[in-house]
Amino acid sequence: MATSSSPPAPVTVPPKPTWSPEPHHRPAPWLRPTIRIRLALLYGGMFLMAGIVLLTIIYMLAANTLKEGTPEFRVFGSNVRLGNISCPDLPSVGTVDEINSAISNCIRNQRELALHSFLNRSLLTLLGLTIVAFAFGYAMAGRVLSPLGRITRTAQRVAGSDLHRRIELGGPDDELKELADTFDEMLDRLDRAFESQCRFVANASHELRTPLAINRTLLEVQLADPDASPELAQLGKTLLATNERSEQLVEGLLLLARSENKVVDKKPVDLSEVASQAVDQTREEAHAKGVELRGAGQQVFVQGNGVLLERIALNLVQNAVRYNIPEDGWVEVTTEPQPGCAVLVVTNTGPVVPAYEVENLFEPFRRLRTERTGSDKGVGLGLSIVRSVVRAHDGNITAQPRENGGLTMRVVLPSQ
Repeated sequence: MATSSSPPAPVTVPPKPTWSPEPHHRPAPWLRPTIRIRLALLYGGMFLMAGIVLLTIIYMLAANTLKEGTPEFRVFGSNVRLGNISCPDLPSVGTVDEINSAISNCIRNQRELALHSFLNRSLLTLLGLTIVAFAFGYAMAGRVLSPLGRITRTAQRVAGSDLHRRIELGGPDDELKELADTFDEMLDRLDRAFESQCRFVANASHELRTPLAINRTLLEVQLADPDASPELAQLGKTLLATNERSEQLVEGLLLLARSENKVVDKKPVDLSEVASQAVDQTREEAHAKGVELRGAGQQVFVQGNGVLLERIALNLVQNAVRYNIPEDGWVEVTTEPQPGCAVLVVTNTGPVVPAYEVENLFEPFRRLRTERTGSDKGVGLGLSIVRSVVRAHDGNITAQPRENGGLTMRVVLPSQ
């Protein structure tokens, strides 16, 4: 792991968090290409096409009927006079040929006016019925797809780690009910597997606590014996350190298993006070390693469990101190309020961390470029516990490598 002894770069204010605890606001339903809108458009479009075809056929039949069914009028004789006729171009006095030609033109014009009026009224009627068809299709699509919305809402709640919810869809035994029942069966299996895993880890941790505590007591008694030889005392110290590491591993596993669940009993907690307590608990270790602790926190309250929130800050500060540079290292801890959320930022100097390694740091028993090592810096559960606790509080944690080495850890939690 490469280290750098150059002076730390000036600390800049971290960028504003891009994550917000507020739910993601989607566009209005009528602006999104939802299935409901697509079905309504399909239904209305098919109705419109069918109406246009039907109107075209009726128009052609009506035009043919008027053409074939309109009687022809002819005038015979001389000195013909005509009274008030609806055709303005029809002469009142004229020859027989002039009168017959005018009558033919009048009948043709009247037929065209009738067809034009029929077409206009039909188009207006079709337009009105199409609008009604779109509205009716939208309403019917919403009614048909309402079980799908129920499935989606349940899936969203399950995505928030609430595996106890079920859809339990009633109604006819159709495809949607089959989908809902399949989803419920999958949730049952996931819930049982998750509960079994958590119960196993918790039981194993509890069972391991007792022998580890007995071993620690026996070793401490042996080390307290003034007649013990130096070799025996050294062996006892080594075994005691190993036992302490095993106890930390057991406690970490137990806390990790508990923190996977949602925090139900939430109370107002001052995040700046939590950060201050974490700094105080780590100050002695930081002094021993030559790491400077600094930072200032603004008072900001969040809803959560105080013990678990303190574990978040403590693990982050401890990691920042332990994975630091040998000389002139520093750790900065700040808290600040943001709209709708509270932000805890822990920045430290340290080895250069490749961007592709950042996500691996949050995996259990994973460290930078090592796996399941016997390092004295921890048991490899610190950041895993932090991420689990943050998720249990409906929050988010991100890590960003610094250009000169080290990390900037940002925890965003919903505020009151």
